[in-house]
Amino acid sequence: MEEQYYLDNEEKSVVIVMTSGPSTPNRCATPFYISAILASMDADVSIFLTMEAVRLAECGVADKLTAMAGGKTIIEFIRDAKQAGVKLFVCKPAMPGYDLTEDIIIEEVDEIANASKMADLILTSDKAMFF
Repeated sequence: MEEQYYLDNEEKSVVIVMTSGPSTPNRCATPFYISAILASMDADVSIFLTMEAVRLAECGVADKLTAMAGGKTIIEFIRDAKQAGVKLFVCKPAMPGYDLTEDIIIEEVDEIANASKMADLILTSDKAMFF
């Protein structure tokens, strides 16, 4: 069977809404991995961290997490995604529930945003994915 790839030269946008966090580390690498692939295929990709996922933006947390024993750390997946051009948003309303303040957020975050930003990304993107 011949492999086929989706390439059509039209601009595409994707938003990934991520709720998985440190309590489920095996679910934390895939959204960043997929976003890096999509961005490398010239898609405009945004990841919006909300609920427990906001903890991945806390300094030091993603440095200690791996999706599997001996694997890359989650911060490495985050940095790969950023290097590919992915935009990273953190849900401001979710931060107080995890005792997060802006001064302890990793530098890879592009914007600390309200839920209205997430809604706008979902409504204006060609595709939305949820993890």
